[in-house]
Amino acid sequence: MKKNIIILLSLFALVSCKRKDTVNGLIQGKVERDEIAVVGKIAGRIKQVKVKEGDFVKQGDTLAILDIPEVDAKKAQAQGAVKSADAQYDMSVRGATVNQLKQLDAKRNALKEQYGFAKKSLSRIQAMVSDSLVPQQQYDEVYAKYQGALAQYTAVEAEIADVKNGVRIEQQTMALGQKDRALGALQEVQTAEKERFIIAPQDMRIETITLKVGELALPGYTLFTGSLKGSVYFRFTVPETSLMAYKKGEEITVSIPYKNNQQLTGVIRNVKQIGAYANIATAYPDYNMQDALYEVSVSPKNSADADDLQTKSTVTINKK
Repeated sequence: MKKNIIILLSLFALVSCKRKDTVNGLIQGKVERDEIAVVGKIAGRIKQVKVKEGDFVKQGDTLAILDIPEVDAKKAQAQGAVKSADAQYDMSVRGATVNQLKQLDAKRNALKEQYGFAKKSLSRIQAMVSDSLVPQQQYDEVYAKYQGALAQYTAVEAEIADVKNGVRIEQQTMALGQKDRALGALQEVQTAEKERFIIAPQDMRIETITLKVGELALPGYTLFTGSLKGSVYFRFTVPETSLMAYKKGEEITVSIPYKNNQQLTGVIRNVKQIGAYANIATAYPDYNMQDALYEVSVSPKNSADADDLQTKSTVTINKK
């Protein structure tokens, strides 16, 4: 039993020494890439996914197609409203139809005859009243009929003039407003119809696809995440006591362990304080408890040299 304990302690010491030797004189960091999330604006089921994880896509490429049957129904309604409003506006501008004008002309002719007859009757009875051949009451009755025929004839003349010149300008404006409103509703539906196509906003490599065909995509839900081309950088964590050794704009040599310690030149692009322990990039940060921690971001001097590096893989720099 005692022998086994000694062996275990020896192995623990060996492992501890090996880890210490591995990180001795080095600061470990991580390969990072700027990422972008692609979300949907309207709800729909995934009808087709046109990319796979790892694919490189260009801006404007279609990533997925949503099935949104409600859009088709609303589009039909909007198109019907546009047709109705368009007809109402045309009718207000053009006035009456040919058949309506024929009906009004026939009505005018009939009223004209009635007016002519009433006028003749009034002329005849005026002479008879002067000679006291008919009572005044009878004259008043004929005169009333004459005034009624005149009023009807004047009204139909005004009605014909109105329809020939179109309706009032206020009614035309109202009809035009209804037409614009219907066109706006149709445009809104057409915009929603375009949202069934999930489009790549930038050139990027697809990292994750969150939904499968048939699943429901809700508005604002992330459907794809991708890394931007040429956005590779390296994150290292250093304590406040070592901060002066890492200055913005300074060149630094970065090693890549999984590629047989291949080296490339980087430039320190930013140094900022780390607000949470979870953001620490270095595996074994060597710092005192009272030290603040800072993140050193390093960009490769030639971005093409780092395009093939795996995200979250380990990189190292020499301690200063």
